[in-house]
Amino acid sequence: MKASTSIRLSVMMFLEFFIWGAWFVTLGTYLSANLHADGIATANVFSTQSYGAIIAPFIIGMIADKFFNAERILGVLHLAGAVLMFQMFRAEDVSVFYPYVFAYMVLFMPTLALVNSVSFRQMKNPEKEFSVIRMFGTIGWIIAGVLVSAFAWDSEAGVAAGFMKNTFAMAGIASVILGFYSFSLPKTPPIKDKIQKESIGEILGLDAIRLLKNGNFLIFFISSILICIPLAFYYQNAHRFFEEMKMPHVTVMMTIGQLSETFLILLIPVFFKKYGFKKTIMAGMLAWAIRYVLFAYGDANDLLFMLIIGIALHGICYDFFFVSGQIYTDAQAGEKYKSAAQGLITLATYGVGMLIGFWVAGLISDHYKDLPLAEFWRKVWIIPAGIALVVCFLFLALFKEKQTKTAL
Repeated sequence: MKASTSIRLSVMMFLEFFIWGAWFVTLGTYLSANLHADGIATANVFSTQSYGAIIAPFIIGMIADKFFNAERILGVLHLAGAVLMFQMFRAEDVSVFYPYVFAYMVLFMPTLALVNSVSFRQMKNPEKEFSVIRMFGTIGWIIAGVLVSAFAWDSEAGVAAGFMKNTFAMAGIASVILGFYSFSLPKTPPIKDKIQKESIGEILGLDAIRLLKNGNFLIFFISSILICIPLAFYYQNAHRFFEEMKMPHVTVMMTIGQLSETFLILLIPVFFKKYGFKKTIMAGMLAWAIRYVLFAYGDANDLLFMLIIGIALHGICYDFFFVSGQIYTDAQAGEKYKSAAQGLITLATYGVGMLIGFWVAGLISDHYKDLPLAEFWRKVWIIPAGIALVVCFLFLALFKEKQTKTAL
């Protein structure tokens, strides 16, 4: 791949994740402090990510893969998303905010697949080339968080003054830039036959459902759904928790998680080869339990180090579970069903698992809302820690490492 192409794709990836990181990290705090949303209303807003993940295959499978260049539909989706983002900026009530964020997530989640599609089609050796380009996405997320704190939008005074809504304006401006920039990206035409008929199951990747005949893969599939329940607690509650605990420079501090993710992804092949899939993915599951215990009993004073360690564990939590799971799924699927199998796991995790998780997190927040602040947050974090630990033990007991043959 030419250096100029690599730079263009890196800029695309930077903007893609800058947009997401600009507003999603601080969303929980904004909903609670500025739109006065309760636990269920907050859960409903965060659940739009899951609905977007479930609907995304329709957009990719029925439109992008058949009729239009990937870079063009990427541009259209981001320009439309910018309009919705500015409507979110203007919304002053969660009931007004919700339909805009729902529509936005339905448009945004497919772009995560589209930027990958545009990238992979330009590469001769994706195994070596993609990781560097994807790294710029993480950098974009980090820079967005740094800017939010640099402008003091997430400070106590900034939150009280309503400055947090500026995150949507920043994301909207970046969406406009990426929208127009996308039309200049390398041409990525459809590769599927427009005349070929496909079932809804094929479009959604549900043909890979036959993988569940393999007992090991079934255990992994169920575990993937269950472990995403505690995962949802982090996305929905973490920023608000750190704000209420009076942690300084919250949004910047939370980028420690992305820094660890960038570093630890390099260790996955080594860890996977030395310890195998079962131990690797269990390390990710166990890390979720440990980080939530650290959150439950840490504070922003003498025990601030516990909160920082909990944030830094994000690399193990995310990489050791999701990346290892993608490797395992790819190995089990067989050549014909590789893409379908990855789509199935995405539906299970970001779709079904996190949808349940956001709902459970909202119920728990509302149930304990009358407790003193420290006790409230202890309950909110201990429960998902227990869920993660139970899932880890179930996986330990039921998954058999020796079954490694292709499932289809």
